[in-house]
Formats: sequence, C-alpha cells, structure tokens
Amino acid sequence: MRQRFTARAVVVGDRAGTVVPDAAVDVEDGTLTWVGPAADAPDAGDAEVVAVPGVLLPGLVNAHSHAPMVLFRGQAEGLPLARWLREVIWPREARLTPEDVEVAMTAASVEMLRGGVTTSVEMYFSPERIAAAVGRTGARAVVATPLLPLPGMPPLAQQLAEAVTLATSVPGDGAVEYGIGPHAAYTLPLPVLRDAAAAAREHGLLLHLHVAETAGEGADLLATHGLSVPALLAAHDVLGGRVLAAHSVHVDDGDLELWREYDVAVAHCPASNAKLASGIAPVRALLDRGVRVGLGTDGPASNDGLDLLADVRLAAGLARLREGSATALTAAEAFWLATGGAADAIGRPDLGQVAVGRRADLVHVDTRDLAFEPVLDPVDLLTHLVWSGTSQLVRDTWIGGRQVVRDGVCTTVDAEALRADVAERAARLAGRAG
Repeated sequence: MRQRFTARAVVVGDRAGTVVPDAAVDVEDGTLTWVGPAADAPDAGDAEVVAVPGVLLPGLVNAHSHAPMVLFRGQAEGLPLARWLREVIWPREARLTPEDVEVAMTAASVEMLRGGVTTSVEMYFSPERIAAAVGRTGARAVVATPLLPLPGMPPLAQQLAEAVTLATSVPGDGAVEYGIGPHAAYTLPLPVLRDAAAAAREHGLLLHLHVAETAGEGADLLATHGLSVPALLAAHDVLGGRVLAAHSVHVDDGDLELWREYDVAVAHCPASNAKLASGIAPVRALLDRGVRVGLGTDGPASNDGLDLLADVRLAAGLARLREGSATALTAAEAFWLATGGAADAIGRPDLGQVAVGRRADLVHVDTRDLAFEPVLDPVDLLTHLVWSGTSQLVRDTWIGGRQVVRDGVCTTVDAEALRADVAERAARLAGRAG
C-alpha cells in the first residue's frame, strides 16, 4: 500500500528540532520512503493522498510504563512510594487476574493512542495478555516481563526462566517485543539481578529495571552494601547490553560516569517523580555525558495519566528549575526525549522520527487553535507544541500507515465499553464490588 501525507508542517523528532513546513511524507508498506517539502516531492502516482491541516509528528515513544495500572488510577493519593506500594498497590495487585490485565491494558492503549503515543515500554504481570491488548488496538509495545518476589508468584528462578522462554520463542514483528523486567535492587536478591542481566545479554533482550528512584532506596542499599545503586549493579555484573534504568533520580557524578561507561539508557519520569515527591532527575547532566534518555509516564497510578505530551512540558520545566537556567532543556530536546531520543533509549532505531526508513507511525495535531498562534517561523510550531499544545489536539494516529485514531476516536476498539469494564474491575480489586 502506498500513501502520500501532506501537512502544514512535519516535526521530525530529532534532537535539533527540525521542522519541515508545507511538507509531504510518503509511505509504502508501512515504512517511510520520502520526507520533505511538498514542492520537492516525487510524483505520488497511485498513492492514497491523506491531507491534514495541522502538523505531523512521529508517534511518541513512552519509555517506561505500567499501563494496566489504570485500574488503580488516583488511589493512595499523597502517600510516598514505599507506603503507596505496600499499603495500596501490592495488595490490590494480588487480586489481579490475567483478564483484568488485558482489559486494563487495552483501555490504557486507547488512551495513549488518542494522545499520540504509539509505542510503550511496559513492565507488568501477564505479559502475553499485554501483547494481546496492543494487538487489539494496533499499538506497539516492548513488554519487559517483571520479576518480583510477591506472594502467589512462582519462585524467582522460575519467573526468569519463563521470561527468557517467552522472549526468545516469539518472533519479533515490530509490534511486540519481549524483554526482562527485574523490578529493582531493593526488591530482588542481587544474584537474581545478575542472572537476569546475563540472560538478557545472551539473547540481546532489553533489561528494564527501576534504579535510584527515591532517596530512601539508595540510602538503605548504601548502608547495607557500601555502594550506590548504580555502583552496586556494576559490581554484580548487572550492567552491559541493552539496559534501561527507570528514574535515575538520586545519582551522583560517579553514578553518571557508570551509566556512560556501560551505555545504560535512562527512562526519565518527571510526572511520577513529582507526584510521589521522589525528586528531579539530572537530565542535563545525563545528556551532557552522552547518556541516552527517553521520557516515560510511569504507571497511571503514580502519574496519574498516560499523557506523554504533558510530560514533555513538565520535563523541560523541571530541568530548567533544577539547573536554574532557561536553557537547561530546550523545547526541541524535550520533544526529542519523547520521540527520537526515547527510540534510541530503548534500542529501536525504526521508531521515533519522521525519517526515511523508519516505520510510518504518525500523529496529526490540529494547529487551528489559539494555542498555536502566532507562528512567525516554522520552529514556532514545535515551541507551541511543547509549551502550549495539549494531547486533546491530537486528531489522528497511524501505526505503520494504518489509522488507529480518526478525529479523536479510536477506530479499533470500543472505548466506552472499556471505560465501564475498567470501572467495574477497579471496584472489585479495591474490595468494593457488589
């Protein structure tokens, strides 16, 4: 199938913040084959022409999420992370069924697609049901099968063996990729982390874990082992290969050098870190050392949303506040963290930019809104997108050239039915059913 998209402009999603005005984008069999000014475009031939009045963006990439936690959105308001997990989240998760996970992930996927997020990195239970959910909605996911010592779950060695079997037995098609998700150094024995890392390196899998999210986490491990969390992971051969560390808030210069040395990528989650008062990650210092950084929402129970575009704005604002500089993170860099930067962070060079050879995951944002005026230069469209745009202005979303959101409505599943289903299941998990 051949398609020709035309738009007021294309925001490429690179670090430089390239904006192509009066643009055309050609797609063949789900892949981008030409991007540039419409006046210079090759003959469209028999391609289907899709003309949009606003801007085209690359599909946003959510680098860290527990999306099925829409079932717990807004619960335990005001609790710090440790109490939030132990007193509210983990007891409810103990009642989860695989069907709960699939329904919740389907609803969350719809929410992300309507906000322009086409790919998410998920760490949650029942990974195959997560894959089934995004299969229904048409989204993409990298699913890091969690390893966590909770009541009712198999022994950790069995969890790891099953995670490796799943990841190595399912052929990658670009839609769903499996990895390994050991929760954190404060919840798992270090030998388990080492074994998980070795398995990930052996099979080229993404290893995704939480690192240095709170001050208390690091202080406890430092008191026990005499090392910071990154240093502890390095000492136990956890680093190396495709490692994606979520948060990395409480890290010092030595830790940042370890991330650089081992090419560890970071999933930065500003909204979750702010809501739980965990801190502000040193994004500028990470980027200055060449560390790959992608933006994540975290779970919708700690954010409480899946609106990655809102987190772009927050990331830019918090970085500037932390550094005391209005240039600490530019609008272009902030948007890149949710697009090309995030794709790099998760090791997916086929995603994240409107560029030839990448997958045709495209998002149309309607710029016929006061939030996008004035536009005196094409780059103003990117600036407005970051500082005054909202995900509610996302009108259409395509994945691999297939339209999954049309005029703000998901085309693949019934969102209203999902909403009612999620509400009923959430009540049951909270012990309020019936």
